[in-house]
Amino acid sequence: MSVSSFAVPSMIFLIISYGLYKKVNIYSAFLEGTKDGIATIANIIGPMIGIFIAVNMFKASGALDILIKAISPVANFIKFPSELLPFSLVRPISGSGSLAMATDLFKTYGTDSFIGRCASVIMGSSETTFYALTVYFGAIGIKNTRHTLKCALLSDAFALFLSILICRNFFN
Repeated sequence: MSVSSFAVPSMIFLIISYGLYKKVNIYSAFLEGTKDGIATIANIIGPMIGIFIAVNMFKASGALDILIKAISPVANFIKFPSELLPFSLVRPISGSGSLAMATDLFKTYGTDSFIGRCASVIMGSSETTFYALTVYFGAIGIKNTRHTLKCALLSDAFALFLSILICRNFFN
């Protein structure tokens, strides 16, 4: 047996032991937590459905392909691998979509290729910005995100170009 197989039972035991030590009614605290969890889910579900529909419409409408064609000349000028453009555009929108695209890149080019390594570094250094904003701001009911989206997308762009630069210097 490995240490990881004991992690969850040990954590449960420690939480219950601490609750008993502090003389907390553990069952009612658990029920209160589940009520809060359900309320959080209720606040998040609407924005989540909206972002999933928007992502699928964006891909299915061909807007992603049009956007890729529009920015390809700029990407070629700065020597950004064109194979990574669709992946790079989907990454801030959809984690599962970008993971599927990364898997396709791995199958096509290999995990140890320049493209595969770049996809891996981008995957690890960027965030699913729209999903994260939807979940976090939806959970607490904030509708006006002010400068958060601009800063997050700028951070994603910075991570994207630094990922390519780092891969080019280390692996190429």
